Amino acid sequence: MNVYDFTVKDRMGNDVSLKEYEGKLLLIVNTATGCGFTPHYDPLEAMYKELRDKGFEILDFPCNQFANQAPESDDEIHEFCTMKFGTEFPQFAKIDVNGETADPLFAYLATEKPFEGFGKGLKNAALKKFADANNKKYGDKTYIGWNFTKFLIDREGKVIARFEPTVDMDEVKAAVVSAL
Repeated sequence: MNVYDFTVKDRMGNDVSLKEYEGKLLLIVNTATGCGFTPHYDPLEAMYKELRDKGFEILDFPCNQFANQAPESDDEIHEFCTMKFGTEFPQFAKIDVNGETADPLFAYLATEKPFEGFGKGLKNAALKKFADANNKKYGDKTYIGWNFTKFLIDREGKVIARFEPTVDMDEVKAAVVSAL
């Protein structure tokens, strides 16, 4: 099994087989418009513009499961991202990434590369406490710790890395460049 076995919904509600991205290096991200990590859109878009011609794609999946930080409709989220951050990478329909209603893609990604913590430091400890309180309702189906968790997928559709939102975007870019 790999990511090409999954079908997701685009923001218009149409089925999209991830097989369409076969042979490309993918960064799959769960996002939110009202999160402290929303500024990650800037380095994500810069990376996309720089590397897409080399076979790199970013797949954006908005999610409202983290402190109600993406309450807007799919169209409103798309408008926010394109107007504020100039995003051009594909954005899909809003999904759940945790619990009984978690999208199967994210359950798979998190099973392949489980959560290992937000890292060290006071800021990361504060996020962990907040995330734990938010996510306890999902129990053993808590797959994603917070918004802007990123999964790097190789050209064969295998999950090769997971980056929590606390990981510096320069580190994410270095991993992408190395995998290209």
